[in-house]
Order: sequence, then structure tokens, then C-alpha cells
Amino acid sequence: MKKLMFALVFAAAASTANAQTDMGKSAGTDYNKWSVELAGGVNKTQRPMTAGYFTSTPSPYVVDLGVRYMFNNKFGLKADFGYNSFQGKSESKDFDTKYYRADLQAVANLGRIMNFESWTNTIGLLGHAGFGLAQLEDQNSSLKDRMGNFMAGVTGQIKLSNRIALTGDFTTILNASQDAAFDGASAASSRGFGGILFNGTVGLTVYLGKSEKHADWATVVDKDMLALRSRVDSLENMLVDADQDGVADYLDLEKNTPAGAMVDTKGRAIDKNNNNVPDETEAYILKNYASKTSDVTKIADSELIKNLINDGYVCTYFDFNQAKPTNVSVEGIDFILTYLRNNPSASVEIIGHADELGRSAYNDKLSNARATNVKNTLLKANIDSSRLIIVAAGEDKSVQKDSDAARKLVRRVTFRVK
Repeated sequence: MKKLMFALVFAAAASTANAQTDMGKSAGTDYNKWSVELAGGVNKTQRPMTAGYFTSTPSPYVVDLGVRYMFNNKFGLKADFGYNSFQGKSESKDFDTKYYRADLQAVANLGRIMNFESWTNTIGLLGHAGFGLAQLEDQNSSLKDRMGNFMAGVTGQIKLSNRIALTGDFTTILNASQDAAFDGASAASSRGFGGILFNGTVGLTVYLGKSEKHADWATVVDKDMLALRSRVDSLENMLVDADQDGVADYLDLEKNTPAGAMVDTKGRAIDKNNNNVPDETEAYILKNYASKTSDVTKIADSELIKNLINDGYVCTYFDFNQAKPTNVSVEGIDFILTYLRNNPSASVEIIGHADELGRSAYNDKLSNARATNVKNTLLKANIDSSRLIIVAAGEDKSVQKDSDAARKLVRRVTFRVK
């Protein structure tokens, strides 16, 4: 029997090594599935025992070795090998027997089944049950009683690391066809599942594999839940309102309206007089500059508009890494074109900007390309090139680099009237 058990242990160890190699080759494994369990502790025999023979409660000792494979994070299988020593204590008659067993057990990860992860990431619980063979040997005689057994138990786990867990196990073993009492001094009175033995052990589980976690602690999200989460994320992204104008970006045709500006249902700044200046911005300028002269119309057509341009209220925006203006921001170019036509003696600096992403040298070229693109548009509208001055301002570092919404505001071309 001893030779058989050593052979089984060796075979299981070899199987584990081969499985580790196979698992390393499997790119789809998200968690480790193999583990080795070693534990030791105490036992208590219930029956059959000969009158006058008994063990301490509990009595040493038990050694248990297991090799386990998890099919997924909830169910698995393990080969289990055990050794128990029974000796008379106190007022019992002396005896010395040994109990060897080998079992194959199904394992259920009760911690995952009961969603322990909802309240702890370090405590687990396994349930196990299975059948096997056992042999009782009397050290003072030639007795070797072979029998079948059924065993079931629970194992508490405390995760010490992703590689090691501390375990505490309580197992009940029922022996069938047990011919002799556990003390070896008399025959058993029943041939059914008459033998009862309790084991309590403390030990360690060592997890094998290349992944970070073992199946004991892996939480697998349901595919339907992942799909639902993806849909929710998509909806959240659709509802982002970068310019805070009350219109979600997926509906917003003008994603860079000034803060507080009134917009229509498509996010466009309201411009009732069609002069390419948002009504609220125009009202602010009139309020602050109109008092400088009694001729409001003249101010609106000259100094007011010049200040509007030079203060950055008129600009053209660009998408990330693009030198062509966005469709909704070409009105800024139209505004400058109208101003230059109405003021033939004026010239304008076309100032290109870029955000901070990427290398500075590249951003310098990109800001120049943006300004050049706007200049070419004005040239096609018959504005003399001598009135158009390109300025490549490079990176605009006035906003937070890690804010996507803020970076949109600095990918632009502004103007300065001379």
C-alpha cells in the first residue's frame, strides 16, 4: 500500500509539471489552475473501537498532501493523499496503528459561488468530497485491513499572497468494508460505512502558474454583464458635454462655444444678426466699449471689432493632429475675411497654436501649418499676401495637459489686427 501511494504521489507531481508547461503555452489562460496543498493536524476516531481502547480528543497526528486542478474559478478536482497515526493515550490499552489513504475529490470554490469578493478579497472557502481507498496497519501485528472510503469537508482560506494561502480544514471520513477496529485489537461489527474518522488540519496552499492570480481568487465577469457595461460606457461618452453648453457632444455641432453663451439645440452659439459673433459676446463688447463714442455703429464696425479679434474672441479650431479647420469653426475665417474687405488698409497676424501632446518641434510645425492653411484660404478670397502675416506660436501651455476638453480649446488659430 505504501509503495502504491508513493507511486501515485510521483505520478501526480509529474502530471502537475506537465500541466504547468501546457498552461504556460496557453495564451488564453487568465488565471492559474494548479496548486499543491500540504497540511498537518489532529484526528479523532469515532468507531469502530475495541472496548478499553481509545485515543485522545483530539489526538496527533495527521499529514495530508493534495494536488488540485481547477476547471474554472468555481469547480475543480484534486488527488488527495493522507496519513493518520492512532495511539492509545491516558488509561487506554496500548496500541499503535497507522492509516493510509488515497482519494479523488471534487472541489467547489464556495467563496466564489457565494460572492465573497463583495466583502473580502483575502478570505475564501472550499468544499470538497470524493471516494478513495485506504489501508489500516497495526504496528504490533501483521494486520493490514484494506477498505474503501468516502470523505467530505470544508477548507477555510486566508490569502497571504498571490502565490500562498493559509488553510484550515475539517474533514469527515467514512470507511466501507472495514474489517478491523481502528485500534487493531478486534474485528469491526459492520461491513457498511461503519468506520468514522474526523480530521482537523492547518496548512498551506502553493499556487502554480505564470498568471498573477489563481482560480481560487479570480472573479470572472459574466459576458452579458461586460456587454451591458460597455453599452453604459458608450452612453456616458455620448453624454459628455465638453463646452458645458447643455448640449451633449454627440449632438453638438460647435463643441467650443464660450462658457455661458446661449446655444441652439445643436450647440451652436446664437447669432441673430448673422455677423459671425455670438449674441452674448457681442452684447458684452457693446456694453464695455460703446461708451467710448457716441457713434455706436462706427465702434461696432472698427475699434470694437478690432478689439474683439485681438482679444481672441474670433478664432478657428482644429481636430487633434490636423491642419485643416473643423467644419463648424470656418466662420472665424469668414469673419476675418469680412473685416479685411471692410478695412482695406488693415493687415492681420495669423497665429497658429497646438496643444502639448507630442514633441515640441513637431507642434511648432503643426502650428505653422494651421496658420498657413488659414492664410491660403484668405489668399483664395483675393486678400493680398502682404496683409497676411503668419506666426507659429507652437504649444499653448495655458491649459491642463491631461484634460481633453481643455486641449480642444488651444488647438486653434487666433488673429491680431495691425
